[in-house]
Amino acid sequence: MSNIPNNLDYINNLAQNDPAELIRRSEARFDNILNEIAERVHSDSGREIVMLAGPSASGKTTTARKLSEKFAALGMQTHVLSLDDFYLNREDIPGFAEGNPDYETVTALDLPLLAATLNHLLTGKETEVPVFDFTVGRRSPEARKIQLGAGDAIIVEGLHALNPEVTKDLPGENLLKIYISVSSRIYNTTGKIVLNKRNLRFIRRLVRDYQFRASSVENTYQLWENVRRGEDAYLFPYRHLADLSVNSIHLSAPCLFRDMVIPMLESAQLTGEMRQDADRLVRSLKQFVPVSPAILPKDSLLREFLGKTGL
Repeated sequence: MSNIPNNLDYINNLAQNDPAELIRRSEARFDNILNEIAERVHSDSGREIVMLAGPSASGKTTTARKLSEKFAALGMQTHVLSLDDFYLNREDIPGFAEGNPDYETVTALDLPLLAATLNHLLTGKETEVPVFDFTVGRRSPEARKIQLGAGDAIIVEGLHALNPEVTKDLPGENLLKIYISVSSRIYNTTGKIVLNKRNLRFIRRLVRDYQFRASSVENTYQLWENVRRGEDAYLFPYRHLADLSVNSIHLSAPCLFRDMVIPMLESAQLTGEMRQDADRLVRSLKQFVPVSPAILPKDSLLREFLGKTGL
């Protein structure tokens, strides 16, 4: 990570003088990482399962899509599977009988079905993959059917993709485990942290929830505490098991998010520690030179959170 110029002056100088170049460098750095992963998977013989795990707002969804596109460009057919589709029916999830189903725990997944599905796909035979209907909290009666050729790949993304309970019944020689997260902070010239890693993810999530989930700032703050607890308990203990770690930081992000997030935080009806945190984020974001999202590429990872804002 030492080659990432994650300091405020570097970011603001480019944002002020050449914002398009700031964005281009952010996009190119991430794209180069994905190219290296695609070449690695392509060079392996046989069918491959890519297990992709990361915390909230790390960019798993876009990364899975981009990797799939890069595999396709190398002649590999690729399917993206979400661990969410392997949820147990709501009434079977631990804690349901007591009125407190724990959707974050790995045992909320149908682990035998997951292992059977992935192992069957590795045989090259047509396989049914479940689809979970979140509107009713049950598995849909209609599954999707997929099949892998000899050099094709599956990308499995989700919070628990690195958990040994998920991977223990899968052949290690066919697995590539990837951990993705924002893994760099942003510093000022004195070495003080301006935005930490969780700040950068929270800002992404704040915008995404508002854009796509009709979630207020207040609601996102309330959800964030549970999200953090789930990550601490079910993800971070296993990140060392990854074969590769991907830093999804985009140094252009604070400049692009600044003018949207500041008014959201300032107008939010927050109290106590949440208000203090929001005020700290506002002070931090005001240190960045704003950049219009209009010049952000349509396929940028940041579009997962910004959507088509500014187009």
